[in-house]
Amino acid sequence: MKKKTDQNSGFVYSTNPDFKPEEDVFDDDSVSSKDQNLRIHLDRLGGNKLVTRITGFAGNSSVVDELGKTLKQKCGTGGSVKGMDILLQGDKRDLAMGILLKLGYKVKKAGG
Repeated sequence: MKKKTDQNSGFVYSTNPDFKPEEDVFDDDSVSSKDQNLRIHLDRLGGNKLVTRITGFAGNSSVVDELGKTLKQKCGTGGSVKGMDILLQGDKRDLAMGILLKLGYKVKKAGG
């Protein structure tokens, strides 16, 4: 089935002739990089695979997506962005920490 993309698809009927549906308000104010406290974790997934996870982002998800893309390119590894977390394949904590510090973020290693 095709999903409806009409902006009024949630409204069925209104008796008010001047009715206008509420628009979604997106917060375009992104938090500056100096105000964010990021944590870099090292996780072990099934099959003994290591994943570097960067958490603690605040603000727009588009900023996180762009930063994830930059980190993957500069670290030379694969990965993904899930929610507000960036996942990098392998143990890339030191390399990611250096890149984030150069970009002006506050970064700490977390975990053991």
